[in-house]
Amino acid sequence: MTDVKLGANLWSQASDWPTFLAAARRAEALGFDSFWTWDHLLAIFGDPHQPIFEGYTALAAVAQATERIPLGLFVGANPFRNPGLVAKHITTIDHISGGRAIMGLGGAWFELEHRAFGIDFGSGFGQRLDWLGEALDAVSRLVRGETVTSPPGGRYAFDHLRIDPPPVQSHLPLMIGGSGEQKTLRLVARYADIWNAFGSTETLTHKDAVLRERCEEVGRDPATIERTVGVTVGGDDPPERRLELDPSAIADGLAAWAELGVGHVQLGIFPATSAVYEIALDGIRRFRG
Repeated sequence: MTDVKLGANLWSQASDWPTFLAAARRAEALGFDSFWTWDHLLAIFGDPHQPIFEGYTALAAVAQATERIPLGLFVGANPFRNPGLVAKHITTIDHISGGRAIMGLGGAWFELEHRAFGIDFGSGFGQRLDWLGEALDAVSRLVRGETVTSPPGGRYAFDHLRIDPPPVQSHLPLMIGGSGEQKTLRLVARYADIWNAFGSTETLTHKDAVLRERCEEVGRDPATIERTVGVTVGGDDPPERRLELDPSAIADGLAAWAELGVGHVQLGIFPATSAVYEIALDGIRRFRG
């Protein structure tokens, strides 16, 4: 169980850039297995108009400032950007990082930021997931080096689009965030290398069973999809998405996810200060023995 990978998910709100960048470098120096940050345009905890950094720009800067750690958005909000541009963004970051990029995508949920920026939020979550499905088909092909032309009548209108240069990685991993049983998990079964979800162990046990059914529907081995879970250390998330800022609680929480078969836990570290890091690291050491 103790070979579970641990990622550092740094909150991009309520921070200045030097602090954020220093925390990212510290995550790598401390041996975290991956680095993540949100893709939000307004703050999602407290006052929405707190300072917050844009996701892909921040990720590119962290890619330049680090050497080892794989990195991605947790997860990219599909409505924010044309998926062809997303494929170009993540391919560029893969080159900046020397082949460490992970492409994360989800349907998006925070209506206020879409309205504030004038971004189409769609008629509801179902429509946004339809957009996501179309986007996933395009980006997964683009990062494999294929040329994409959109079928008529969809959300997007790609015309013989090809990404050049291709990613450094021969296979750039794709993470899908979400656990809706009718649409999202079908997309995970079809496209994802990595699945990210939140929730209690009971909830995720059920969701994992549904994902296995969705994999069977498309003839895919569910073992080929890495299971990841996002939890917060500190902060104001609901209890099922948060570990108390205590080494024993952190160790016990990580052990529960490992027992479930989760291979990668992304720790949302807030605030990203040395003191919080030390508590989190104490809990990790206890978990790993």
